[in-house]
Amino acid sequence: MKTENPMREIKLTKVILSAGATGDDLAKAKKLLEMITGKKAQIMASVKRIPEFDVRPGLEVGTRVTLRGKDAIALLKRLLSAISNEVKKKQVSENHFSFGVKEYIEIPGMEYQRDIGIRGFNATIVFARAGTRVKLKKIKRGEVPKRQYVSKDEIINYMQEAFKTKFK
Repeated sequence: MKTENPMREIKLTKVILSAGATGDDLAKAKKLLEMITGKKAQIMASVKRIPEFDVRPGLEVGTRVTLRGKDAIALLKRLLSAISNEVKKKQVSENHFSFGVKEYIEIPGMEYQRDIGIRGFNATIVFARAGTRVKLKKIKRGEVPKRQYVSKDEIINYMQEAFKTKFK
């Protein structure tokens, strides 16, 4: 009897919530992400200069929160119910998929907060197989072959089985 290779198993590694804003809107976006996740949000500063948008290096342009483990799975279930558990196939890419929530009040259990107003945010769900840490580690870093990446079709199958998500 031959069983499945455990190194080929797909794992949901993290859920990243992010919102772009500047000034007062940045404070509101940070408060929103902290309210949704219960974790401290991180402020992101720009690295590049984009004169068309008046962006310069060091300018605070957004905020994000990363969740892993059981917290990530619980939050993902809530976020999927906010978008009625439907994702477009073009939102799925290699190793991850992303979607946007237009208004945070669509999430079950969330109430309107007057000081935040109506805001939206993005969610990115990242998948990986065992062994991909070899590519990320600092000492004795190695190459990872293409077959170790999680393909678009594998992500779709995983989400349909684990979360009953529909793909258009």
